[in-house]
Amino acid sequence: MGNSKTLKDVQAEVDAYIGQFKEGYFSPLALLARLTEELGELAREVNHYYGEKPKKATEKERTIEEELGDMLFVLICFANSLHIDLEEAHNLVMNKFQIRDKDRWTRIEE
Repeated sequence: MGNSKTLKDVQAEVDAYIGQFKEGYFSPLALLARLTEELGELAREVNHYYGEKPKKATEKERTIEEELGDMLFVLICFANSLHIDLEEAHNLVMNKFQIRDKDRWTRIEE
């Protein structure tokens, strides 16, 4: 994969896309609703592939990858609308896990 992007790159790309429209970003509440909607679509796909609920013959073929991409786009919109740097947010959560949960799980080398 020769087209590597950082989180900053991805956030800037989404910001440039949204910035071309007068409406701009949706409100945080609307973005949360959109994220919830996309999560439901992801859950439906996971259930079709790994669960007990097969697709109806009339249902469009979608992929888990596509649904994760939709969720990522909305999540980036959410972060951008609130001026949150996702790289910084990621670093905060990883630091929390490395400190709080450092002895919680059995490491492979043990």
